[in-house]
Amino acid sequence: MDLKTKTDQALLTKEDVEKANEVLAPIIRHTPLQYDVYLSQKYHCQVYLKREDLQAVRSFKIRGAYYAIHATPAAEREKGVVYASAGNHAQGVAWTCHNMKVPATIFMPTTTPQQKVSQVAFFGGDDVTIKLVGDTFDASAEAAEKFCQEKQQTFIAPFNDKRTMAGQGTLAVEVLADAEQQNVNVDYFLAAVGGGGLLSGTAAYIKAVSPRTRVVGVEPAGAASMTKALEVGHPVTLNELEKFVDGAAVRTVGELTYANVKAYVDDMLAVPEGQVCSTILDLYSKEAIVAEPAGALSVSALEQYQDEVRGKTVVCVISGGNNDINRMQEIEERSLIFEGYQHYFVVDFPQRPGALREFVNEILGPDDDITKFEYTKKVNRGKGPVLIGVRLGDKTTLPDLLDRLTMFDPHYINLKDNQMLYTMLV
Repeated sequence: MDLKTKTDQALLTKEDVEKANEVLAPIIRHTPLQYDVYLSQKYHCQVYLKREDLQAVRSFKIRGAYYAIHATPAAEREKGVVYASAGNHAQGVAWTCHNMKVPATIFMPTTTPQQKVSQVAFFGGDDVTIKLVGDTFDASAEAAEKFCQEKQQTFIAPFNDKRTMAGQGTLAVEVLADAEQQNVNVDYFLAAVGGGGLLSGTAAYIKAVSPRTRVVGVEPAGAASMTKALEVGHPVTLNELEKFVDGAAVRTVGELTYANVKAYVDDMLAVPEGQVCSTILDLYSKEAIVAEPAGALSVSALEQYQDEVRGKTVVCVISGGNNDINRMQEIEERSLIFEGYQHYFVVDFPQRPGALREFVNEILGPDDDITKFEYTKKVNRGKGPVLIGVRLGDKTTLPDLLDRLTMFDPHYINLKDNQMLYTMLV
C-alpha cells in the first residue's frame, strides 16, 4: 500500500460524520450555539459559543464514546470494553455503558481531578470499574492496552479511532445547521486539541460543507503535542508535559488524528496556561459559565488571535465544564501570576526589630499587598531568608518595586525565574 492510499484511508469524510450523526441525533443533546455579547464586544468580532458544557456529562466526549461503543459488534461489547481517559471521555463512556448495559473498565491517570473520577463512578454505576494508573494520560493508556490483551477485551482509543473522531465531528453538524438557521456565516471555528479527536472530526465535516471557514486548533502551551507533530511531520512524544489543562494534556497525538489535522486544519495555536486561567475566571464572573481548563482553550485563543478575527464571525467550542471547585484557588493564583500582579521573592531580611515595617513602608508601593510571609528567626545570625508574596495594585509598577528590592537585598531571588523553587516553596 503506497503512502497516498494509506493517508486517504486515514481521512474522515463528510459521510462518516453524517452516519455518526444519524445514530447520535436521537441520543445526544443538541447543545445551543449562543451569541456572546461580552466576548464580541471585547474582541471586536461576532463570537458564538458552542455550549458542549451543557451535555449530559458536561462535555462533547459523550459523542465519540457513544458512537464508538455503538459501532462495536455486539459480541465484542458483551465481553466488555476498555478505555483510557483523562476524565471527560471516561464520563461519556460511563454514561454510554450504563445506558447500553455494557461492562467497561476505565483507566484514568492518578492526577485526574477527584470531581471527574466521582462523576465517572456516578454515571457508570455498577457497569463500570475505574482504575487509577500512571501520572499522565499516556501512562494510563499503556496500562489499559496491556489489560485489554490480558483479558481479551476490546480497547477503543479515546481519540485515535475513526469512530470516535466521527462521533466528535457531529458537533460541527449542529454548528453549521444552527448557523444557517440564524443566517450566520462562520468565518472561524476554534476548538481545543488534546489527542485531536474533536478537531479531526469537526474539521473534516466543516471543510466539506463550508470550505471558506478557517478551522483553528488550540492547545495548551505546555502540552502542544499536535503543534510539535506538524512541525516535524509525524506524531512525536513530548519530553516534558504541563498537566494543568488535564483534558488536553497528551504527550503523543494519534496517527489518525495527525493525518486529519494536517489535511483539514488551517492553523494551530498554543495558549499559555496562565491565559487559560484568566479566561476561566472571566467566563465565570462575566458570563456565569463554568468551564474547565480544556473547555476554555478556544476562548483563551481569542486574546492572541484578536487581530485575525476582528470584524469576523467566530465559533468557539466550550468543550467541557467539569471543573473541580477545589482548583479555583490555584486557577486564580496562576491567573494573577500570568497577568503580572502576583510575585514571589526570597529576600534576605535583617534579623532586627522594625525590619518588616521598613520593608512595608519603603519597598512596597502604596497599593501593594503582602500575600505571603514565611520567616524563621535563626539564632546568632544577622540576616535570614524570607519567602514573601507581593500582589501589586498596579502591575506597571513592577520595575520600580524591583529597583527598591535590589537596594534592600541585591541578591534577592525572583521565583518567577526559578520554577523548581517556586514549586517547592509556594
